[in-house]
Amino acid sequence: MAFPKKNPKAKKFDINTVIPIDPKIPYDVRDVIKAVSDDSEFFEVQELFAPNIVIGYARINGDTVGFVANQPNVLAGVLDVDSSDKAARFIRYCNAFNIPLVTLVDLPGYLPGIDQEHAGVIRHGAKVLYAYSEATVPKITLILRKAYGGGYIAMCSHHLRADFVFAWPTAEIAVMGPEGAANIIFRKEIMGAENPDEMRQQKVEEYKQKFANPYVAAAYGYVDAVIEPAETRKMLIHALEISASKTEIMPEKKHGIPPF
Repeated sequence: MAFPKKNPKAKKFDINTVIPIDPKIPYDVRDVIKAVSDDSEFFEVQELFAPNIVIGYARINGDTVGFVANQPNVLAGVLDVDSSDKAARFIRYCNAFNIPLVTLVDLPGYLPGIDQEHAGVIRHGAKVLYAYSEATVPKITLILRKAYGGGYIAMCSHHLRADFVFAWPTAEIAVMGPEGAANIIFRKEIMGAENPDEMRQQKVEEYKQKFANPYVAAAYGYVDAVIEPAETRKMLIHALEISASKTEIMPEKKHGIPPF
């Protein structure tokens, strides 16, 4: 199979400097995609619709893959009604044409609010879970930073039969963010301290060390490996090569029933 020649003018993206040190500062997830793609080329689909999630195609080691990525630059990358529909349709499209899926995770969860509840965020959000769990193509997941609650599960975790799940050292995998969780779990200690603000910071750091880090998730088997950003492309190539020949035994039925 002949692959297109490399573009010498293609812009290079330094994957080591994409994510800011401050976890509250957003970044463009497309820079991560271009950093691991051949010639830093990425063909985005539906760019203007539900921009809090990015979907599109790129080549990795000459092979076409479909990218699904949370966009921290827009609404912190949350999943809502529109982004769930957008991602679910793309996942099913890639599965229909046997295109491997690479998922980049950085989101605080599903978007809360009365408007989203009335719009059916549970039903629409379930489409993402169904699409991922039904897909039989190779599914590789990389957790970049935040991965909280139901959003973590929905973005192709091992619970949805991902073939490989990697995480950067910057990943925070937990039920909720450290600040919110510390205020709930350690409420009595914080309220009873002489300096509540100082105690709160101590408990936030304690929560991060004990729960909200990728090494705890790796110890439980939810993450296959914690990798450095510079190793990402090599690990993606390796994972795609291994999972290319996988086989899955599905129940005997004509087709599944998505949450329409």
